[in-house]
Amino acid sequence: MKKLWYNFFKIYIKTGLFFYTKKIKIVGKENIPKKGAVLFAVNHPNGLLDPLLVTTNTPRITHYLVRAAVFKKPLIKKLLATLNLMPIYRIRDGVQELSKNAEVFNDCYEILNKQSALMIFPEGSHDKRRTVRNLSKGFTRILFGAFEKYPELKVTVIPVGITYQNTGNFPCKVAIHYGSPILANQYYNPNELNKSIASIKEEVSKQLKELSVHIPADENYNSLLNKLNTNNVDFTEVNTINKSIKTGNIKSCKKDSNFAKPFYFLIVLNSIIPWVIWKILSKKIDETEFVDTFRAGLGISLFPIFYLLQALMIYKFYTLEFATIYLATTILLQLLYSKLSTTPTEEHLE
Repeated sequence: MKKLWYNFFKIYIKTGLFFYTKKIKIVGKENIPKKGAVLFAVNHPNGLLDPLLVTTNTPRITHYLVRAAVFKKPLIKKLLATLNLMPIYRIRDGVQELSKNAEVFNDCYEILNKQSALMIFPEGSHDKRRTVRNLSKGFTRILFGAFEKYPELKVTVIPVGITYQNTGNFPCKVAIHYGSPILANQYYNPNELNKSIASIKEEVSKQLKELSVHIPADENYNSLLNKLNTNNVDFTEVNTINKSIKTGNIKSCKKDSNFAKPFYFLIVLNSIIPWVIWKILSKKIDETEFVDTFRAGLGISLFPIFYLLQALMIYKFYTLEFATIYLATTILLQLLYSKLSTTPTEEHLE
């Protein structure tokens, strides 16, 4: 029953993300093992949208760790547990809470031992800057802890790079690159644990810098990012952009007119109540990395309910035919705008 619920929710979220994004580009999906224990090591630029995008675009049933603050309400905690989400505690959650991670890590060992898939964000936190940050050793603790408990266990690590074109805007483009499989066992030496940790972190970090757009976090970061934005580059062309960053040869791209803009005003007119709710809620979002999370969440939940209620009203006061035409038109408008709209230019950093 849990698997059926998980797959239903996965299809529902994937459908919602299809309408929320202009394009989701998937590269390297063939690198994902069909069987066996897998740990997805993913960069983390965009809040809860990152795990949703990876989860809905992998054939494996995935468990993943998210920050414990999301689990504060008992009802939400139960719902998230049915979708294979587990809390991870940090210093900001309180020093006394950190002890709970031992139980969480033990659950991760069991997941891997059952030949399942686990998703981890080794940077430790989200950050929209286009740079792969230093990796924490949390994911190595899980890997090596699992090997210590189950010496015969084999785990494949798949680095995953996510790159967005214009985070915080609707619609956005996304590129998900699955990297080359890493057999984690080859890096594990219990007699030289620190060296083992450093070696696998280095390999995962190296791949993440190739799988997502990586601008070194030095004194040239802002000027280079501004130059890329000024030239209107498509960041989802990851290999091309990374090559441009290394060579300094950045080609300018033509900025297209947004002929789909009229569709946006029609969508707002048709969605005025949930749109106003979004505008009110958006002012309360403190972290820019969560803008897409909340917008997509409302788009997947509140907006469809509102459309269905309007269709029911049309059916009640007119006919089923009119209600059906209304729903079909609404879906078509959303589809046309999300797929035909040009993504806006990002804000430049000064």
